[in-house]
Amino acid sequence: MSTVVAADGRARRSELAAFLRSRRERIRPEDAGLAPGIRRRTAGLRREEVAQLSGVGVTWYTWLEQGRPINASTQVLDAVARTLRLDHPEREHLYRLAEVPAAAPAPEAGLLAVPEIQQILDGLTTLPASVVNERFDLLSWNAAFAVLFPTVVSVPRADRNTLWLCFTHPPCCHPYVNRADQLGRMVAQLRAAYGRHVGEPAWTGFVRRLQAASPEFGRMWAQHEVASPASYLKIFRHPAHKRLSMTTNSLAVLAAPGTRMVVYTPADETTRRAVARLIAGEGTDARFPCWPAHHCSELDQPEAVAGKTPQLPREPGTPTRATASMCR
Repeated sequence: MSTVVAADGRARRSELAAFLRSRRERIRPEDAGLAPGIRRRTAGLRREEVAQLSGVGVTWYTWLEQGRPINASTQVLDAVARTLRLDHPEREHLYRLAEVPAAAPAPEAGLLAVPEIQQILDGLTTLPASVVNERFDLLSWNAAFAVLFPTVVSVPRADRNTLWLCFTHPPCCHPYVNRADQLGRMVAQLRAAYGRHVGEPAWTGFVRRLQAASPEFGRMWAQHEVASPASYLKIFRHPAHKRLSMTTNSLAVLAAPGTRMVVYTPADETTRRAVARLIAGEGTDARFPCWPAHHCSELDQPEAVAGKTPQLPREPGTPTRATASMCR
């Protein structure tokens, strides 16, 4: 086993060394604000120039590029990545080869900066669809998704996490009918993705907060089950429709690494007609019977009457208003 691990480490360091050399050689000195010089035997920047521009020792960077077994911190790799002008995929590759997972975060909620993806979502006029990252943060969605899942899209941006809402929904108006089947699979997907983000503060904080908010999640998380996104039959309910059978399919969004598009397809004719009516605006104002109980305190606040969502002090990134629109 130790021989295999050692061989893998050597291969990774060798790949890291070759990658750094290739990125260094493509940058012209004048692009980095240096004089081009007349006696350059190598293309691009010299090792000592990369070290100087990155604020690191020449010997340390030389050893890094030679593939020697040295430790590299996130801060140092960030500096090297800036000097070498690495784009997002290149940075991810660098951090992965250097075994520094904390430096390559997944796309955050509300930060899907690929306008063509929204155009694709909007083009799916009869199928609810959304884009999520590996942590189940909701990044984007279409109109059909909004009428099917008003709970998720109506909360503040930082709170739009489908896994969090699924575990903190009151049972009286939980959107999943086959909840026991689905939550275990979602946690297994999160656990598999977590392996690629071990040590990242956003991931560690999210898991800890959800463990504190939901003992059920804590029990599932402790089982260490893992799974990949796949096609599932999910049974939902809506205030206007007691049973909606949908098949979900996940498609990787290569333009936004770490994200996937989830498309919901009606599994039967009854569901197809129900979704079509919701998209047409029929039943979108329906409420579950428990709606007044969840909203009675909110209705007493002036901000709510004015159509604004009152905000309370909280830790950044912590979902807080899961019940504010549960019954819709």
